[in-house]
Amino acid sequence: MKVLRAKSAGFCWGVERAIEIARDYAHHGRHPVYTDGPLIHNRQMMDVLSKEGIREVGDYQSKADIAVASAAPGDHPVMVVRAHGVSPERRTYLKQIGMEFKDATCPDVGIIAGKIRLHAKKGYSTIIFGDKNHPEAIGLMGYTEGRGYCITSKAEIDALPPLVRVCMVSQSTMFMHEFAELSAYARTKFAEVLVFDTICQATKDRQTDVICLAQLGAQAVVVIGGHHSANTVKLASLARLQNLPTFHIETASELDPVEMNKYQVVGVTAGASTPEFLISEVCTALSAL
Repeated sequence: MKVLRAKSAGFCWGVERAIEIARDYAHHGRHPVYTDGPLIHNRQMMDVLSKEGIREVGDYQSKADIAVASAAPGDHPVMVVRAHGVSPERRTYLKQIGMEFKDATCPDVGIIAGKIRLHAKKGYSTIIFGDKNHPEAIGLMGYTEGRGYCITSKAEIDALPPLVRVCMVSQSTMFMHEFAELSAYARTKFAEVLVFDTICQATKDRQTDVICLAQLGAQAVVVIGGHHSANTVKLASLARLQNLPTFHIETASELDPVEMNKYQVVGVTAGASTPEFLISEVCTALSAL
């Protein structure tokens, strides 16, 4: 079987940065290292990090109170904010729980928060194109000063109250074409709309590369990454939009050899939270068929 691997598959720089921050503390004797919710959305990588002394606490949406054991003599615990970022209220809470605080928010997400905060202070309402239940969107809503709306469709824009001055941004992992369509629609609904394309470059590269796999002759696409990873789920959806059989898996063990042997050329891509060792295992398994 011929395997076509997407150029951009795997960790984005924001995820790499968050992992490096947590690991740097752990490898220099800071134990335990806590993360507020999963540092990244990949269960296998979180298992690896847990063996290095990096512990996930809290919950997926960074809403739950943190309950940890008292520090043992000689321990110097640290709380690391994950790549998705948190709201200002959550940040204040985490700084007050009695341990060192370290922010590993992806700088691209930090830029989005900065744009929202700046315009909220100027009186703008904020429309965020994103999943209202995703931790990144939840964190960003905290910067809107109570005038934020998270939407995913024209119908949801239609349902918004009358707004005059609007700042529109996107969760960093959304579809490019959908944001373009919805931001254009918002401009027809409100008097003043400032649109900021905040879909990160890593997301754009991965989406573009999926289309390239189809153009290069892939007969099917395997997408590797957590089933709860927003950017990975969107890669799988985009592959299906190319009319290609698409298989969203987390590990090579989920591959069905009988099913995959139907194809001579298979494209492989992976979400921004998927580690290299998982991608390599899948590519090796496919090449061996």
